[in-house]
Amino acid sequence: MIQLYTWSTPNGRKVSIMLEELGLEYVTHPINIGKNDQFTPEYIAINPNSKIPAIVDEQGPDGKPISIMESGAILIYLAEKTGKLLPASARGRSVALQWLMFQMGAVGPMFGQVHHFLRAAKEPVPYAIERYTKETQRLYGVLNDRLKDREYLADEYSVADIATYPWIARYEWHKTRLEDFPNVKRWFDALSARPAVQRGMAIPA
Repeated sequence: MIQLYTWSTPNGRKVSIMLEELGLEYVTHPINIGKNDQFTPEYIAINPNSKIPAIVDEQGPDGKPISIMESGAILIYLAEKTGKLLPASARGRSVALQWLMFQMGAVGPMFGQVHHFLRAAKEPVPYAIERYTKETQRLYGVLNDRLKDREYLADEYSVADIATYPWIARYEWHKTRLEDFPNVKRWFDALSARPAVQRGMAIPA
């Protein structure tokens, strides 16, 4: 059994989608970041960085429980545990991991900054809004070019798509029109129709 510690953010939803796609049994523990649940001693013992998500796999690689933090690391761990959603070939794995890291290093941080300055900042900061909005639109362009002649970000449906989807799902938060990026919209609509994605996006209820 896997214990999932999460909240309804893009990073949290990556892992719940992954678990649903893999069909693994898990128990959800909501960590309400609005109430600072992530700073409790009990949670810090699981994730020293006080962020969500985190998992505890009661049957780790050596048969003993293991705690894992960082959403990208969790996706890779679960893919390796099951042999699914990460290509078996060295070339295919490299491609999938590149686009997973693109999400971790670019899409997530930049979209997150747009969300903050558009929705959470106590007062408008025009320079930050312009800077991060411009970069967000550029990243959409990179994704749109990548998807112009392919169904998924890698050669097959993988952790790269699962990591990126929940951030695109908040396109309205960063004032983006998906119609301006038709290849991204096609990809987004296809993933939105997957039952496991729908279930994972609803966690925690």
